[in-house]
Amino acid sequence: MNLASFAARNVLRNRFRTVLTVLGVAVAVVAFLLLRTVVYAWTMAADFAAKDRVVTRHKVTFIMTLPKRYVDDVRTAPGIKVVTFANWFGGKDPKHDTEFFSAVAVDTKSFFQVYDEMRVADADLERWQTDRSGAIVGDVLAKKLGWHVGDKVTLESGIYPDDPQNPWTFTIDGIYTAMAKSVDRSTFVFHWDRLNDRIATRGQNEVGWIVSRVDDPRHVAETSLALDRLFDDREVQTLSQDEGAFNASFLAGFSAVLRAIDVVSLVILVIMTLILGNTVAMGVRERTNEYGVLRAIGFFPRHIAAFVLGEAVVTGCVGGVLGIVLAYPLIERGMGRWLEENMGVMFPYFRIETSMVAVALGASVVLAGAAAAIPAWRASRLRVTDALRRVA
Repeated sequence: MNLASFAARNVLRNRFRTVLTVLGVAVAVVAFLLLRTVVYAWTMAADFAAKDRVVTRHKVTFIMTLPKRYVDDVRTAPGIKVVTFANWFGGKDPKHDTEFFSAVAVDTKSFFQVYDEMRVADADLERWQTDRSGAIVGDVLAKKLGWHVGDKVTLESGIYPDDPQNPWTFTIDGIYTAMAKSVDRSTFVFHWDRLNDRIATRGQNEVGWIVSRVDDPRHVAETSLALDRLFDDREVQTLSQDEGAFNASFLAGFSAVLRAIDVVSLVILVIMTLILGNTVAMGVRERTNEYGVLRAIGFFPRHIAAFVLGEAVVTGCVGGVLGIVLAYPLIERGMGRWLEENMGVMFPYFRIETSMVAVALGASVVLAGAAAAIPAWRASRLRVTDALRRVA
């Protein structure tokens, strides 16, 4: 028997209270990891963006379009390696009316050159490029909706008019997989030419945004400025940004939400500290007489403080481990899969970050020690005679 094992055994003196405290810490750890994972997944598109991609959009707002002839101008600009473009389609499958996914009309020849982290089998890609009614879909979307290569899919658009005589029917020519964490695996891409032919005079030969890959990622900022200067005297001005900045601009609208999540994360840690502190204080009060006996038979004040701190740290550690064990099935297997399938645009990769697991476990141990600091100090300061006379 040593001081550490003695402190650990004392944790179970009041089993019901200890179990409740451990569960309280576990719930706090799960909540903390959930909130941190939301922030991590939400900002991943900006953090893991390609360093050599530049996105060019309308200077006023992303929802306004650009003339398609701008694409040729970008392709001839210095430092540009390959260029593609796309339009948002806003489609949904009437058979799965509540399922949301990205539907985008893209340049067939260049899209998967610019987004080479979206991997498609060569045979499927070749078939899609020659099939005007073909589509390529993400593996998560295909699995969720039960689509397979060769299936016919009819979409309805909330932006472009539907024609009952000529519906938006596509053939699934291939399924792509993601080679990067920032890629939405629930996107539906099809031929821009088909969309353009169906648009009325207004809006025809216009693109939503242009994406370029540059020769040297170190010069991406200069290239972006050069592209915007190219269109300064045109009827439509542009705003070009590297992909990280472009994705971050979307997050700017949610900055208040992200700050609120950060604050709530800290509040959860404070609550966990209060739970542990309350439990430790109650235990110290109940054992005041015992501490007096220990002092009377030769234990030093530092031993008493070590008992109190040791019990708190063991409780915090057990609660932290339990919370981590519960977090993986609840967050990754449960909520994570649902978000990746239904909100892949915002949460393409919803996984618990390893560093946050270490932070959660470390916080549960450190905060347990901090919560026990004052009760441990007070217990070590007890006079033997006062402790022996006191009744809890």
